[in-house]
Amino acid sequence: MTMQKFTRVSGTAAPMMKANIDTDVIIPAKRLVGHKREELAGFAFEAHRYETDGSDNPDFVLNKPCYRGASILSAGENFGCGSSRESAVWAMAGFGFRCVIAPGFGDIFYNNAFQNGMLLIRLPAEQVERLATELESGVAPSMTVDLENQVITTPSGAKMRFEIDAERRQTLLEGRDEIGMTLARDSDIRAFQDRDRAARPWIYESSSKPAA
Repeated sequence: MTMQKFTRVSGTAAPMMKANIDTDVIIPAKRLVGHKREELAGFAFEAHRYETDGSDNPDFVLNKPCYRGASILSAGENFGCGSSRESAVWAMAGFGFRCVIAPGFGDIFYNNAFQNGMLLIRLPAEQVERLATELESGVAPSMTVDLENQVITTPSGAKMRFEIDAERRQTLLEGRDEIGMTLARDSDIRAFQDRDRAARPWIYESSSKPAA
């Protein structure tokens, strides 16, 4: 019903610009059995994150010292494509990510992210590439994503405006999933039902009759 609110997040941002990073890359299918939700972060991006002996792969972007602890990800086209596992979002959230910025996303991953309090931002490919270049340039990769004003502030101080569906924006700002947003309007729903019952009583007659 409730989830962590997202209003304004400032923190380290990391670039992962390969296209078509799918949900099996984010969290391998073999890790979905026998592990609790809170354990999945340890297996996020497992195939790229670790060496065969289990040590950190120093070439993997999220293992580099300047990107450790990243809460914002700049990603390539079609991020989160593949199977419809919600656990991919859980793994990323557990890893610490609050926001992913990309030209496009897998549809189911996109929906799952918003249901779990993670902001996904679609921007034109050239803007995402420009952002990634900043993050890779040696400048301290710290940036801000302001959902209230729908503005990204890049490491250099440049501003990028983004668009988002109004209802999705509101669910994040209030920290409610779709069920929570519906329950928050319980009094409005009941008032409508009362008005409708008075105007069209025949619709409700069958529901008030005792079962035979």
